[in-house]
Amino acid sequence: MTLTAIYASANQKTKSSLLANSDRQALIEAHLPQVRYIAERMLTKLPPSVDRDDLIGAGVLGLLDAVERYDEMRGVQFKTYAETRIRGAMLDSLRDLDWSSRSLRARAREIEIAARKIEQEKGRMAEEEELAAALGLELSAFQHLLGELRGLTLVELDNHEENAPGNNAWQVPDNPDRSPLMDYERAETKEKLVAAINRLPERERQVVALYYVEELTMKEAGAVLGLTESRVSQIHTQALIHLRAVLAKNK
Repeated sequence: MTLTAIYASANQKTKSSLLANSDRQALIEAHLPQVRYIAERMLTKLPPSVDRDDLIGAGVLGLLDAVERYDEMRGVQFKTYAETRIRGAMLDSLRDLDWSSRSLRARAREIEIAARKIEQEKGRMAEEEELAAALGLELSAFQHLLGELRGLTLVELDNHEENAPGNNAWQVPDNPDRSPLMDYERAETKEKLVAAINRLPERERQVVALYYVEELTMKEAGAVLGLTESRVSQIHTQALIHLRAVLAKNK
């Protein structure tokens, strides 16, 4: 199913409210590319079993919800507000799929615990070979496990208590620019995250920088680093596990 078809199907469900205001229709059409962009970014970290059109469809519903709920008097740009709704709808759809098994989640926790233990013992981030040994796996088997965990890492990191549906983190304050508490928490979180990233092994820092700062795809980052797309994905997953372990320790 094409993006146009997904939009048309979703549009029928809210036809009366959307057609009542031409501005709403314009907002939807202008931000449909944003849905595709967010979906494509997520798909690079998800298992092949996750259907692209299903993810886009969930995002379109999030966009429609954003249009219905948006209040320009709050002083927040629609694009920023819509991105939160779109991304939240996609994450909710992934949680509903429950594509990750309990055993896979358990393995992810094992890696995180091992990473934390090695860091405490050696005063540095754990290397890939050390994590593989801690789990009793050959390096190739460990790297394969990282590939299986790529989507699980995304969902569990984004499923943090502060980002859970219904939590205030999903809500847009009346004027976020005038909230000292929000500014402080944002600055504190950023400071901890930057410190954790700076402690990552060089290759993991490179992948994080290319993917999140330069906004390259996994394939493009691989071309820069001389690695395959799957290998970049494995390194990205390991970086997130390291960051999760560090931030959990400092929580």
